[in-house]
Amino acid sequence: MRWLCFLLLASLPAAAAAQSSRPKPLRFDLTAIPATRDSFVFLFRGADRGWAVWQYEIRPLEMTQQVIYTAASEFRPVEEERLRVVLDRLTGQPISTFHRVDFFSPTSDTVMVEHDLEVKRGEIEGRRRVGTKNGEVTIIPVSRPFPRGTVLFEYELYASAVTNAEPGDSLALPAWVEFGDSLALLSFVAEQPATIQVPAGRFDVLPLRTGGFRIYATRTAPRRVVKGETLDGIFSFELVHSGPVIGSPE
Repeated sequence: MRWLCFLLLASLPAAAAAQSSRPKPLRFDLTAIPATRDSFVFLFRGADRGWAVWQYEIRPLEMTQQVIYTAASEFRPVEEERLRVVLDRLTGQPISTFHRVDFFSPTSDTVMVEHDLEVKRGEIEGRRRVGTKNGEVTIIPVSRPFPRGTVLFEYELYASAVTNAEPGDSLALPAWVEFGDSLALLSFVAEQPATIQVPAGRFDVLPLRTGGFRIYATRTAPRRVVKGETLDGIFSFELVHSGPVIGSPE
């Protein structure tokens, strides 16, 4: 999600320091994430400020499987967001991403940013659309190298699926940041296991920290993120409910 991406990118100096100390390559397994539809509440200084729904849909194909990860959210009163990411479930290879953010800020002339991108033949390509308050929409072609082993900068997705995180480990892998058309280091440090309580219940988790943000991911089935928070406690999100997947159109 855009707001989470920006929080994490703010910690790139810390990520660079982690890289200099040779972090472990982050390994993940998308087959560990079950088909589910998870609902979250956003809290800002303890007050309800919005919601998010993350869905993981598994689509079998003739020779492989896909994970279709969709996310919708509203952070009142400034932002609405829609995301759809398609990945090869067996290899983890990104296939496509569609991402739209609508802004509601009196200080910004930009009211909408939308990315529609595909990964193929070692490149990520497609277009970005940027809308402004006067109704104009600018279309910007995107075509950049996408090196083998690169993932999309969707921290919450890979936090759910990481397979080689042990307490104290620093892990990293290269990731594509669509808002900057650039590569960055997606990295985190595994903290000590904990048991936490959220509206959806009580969970045994492994906290994963990067810069000023921490995500709590379960380490046993069903694998999922159940909470995230800034280290200062001002902003957080918590799992409220999990339910069956609503199938997307073919």
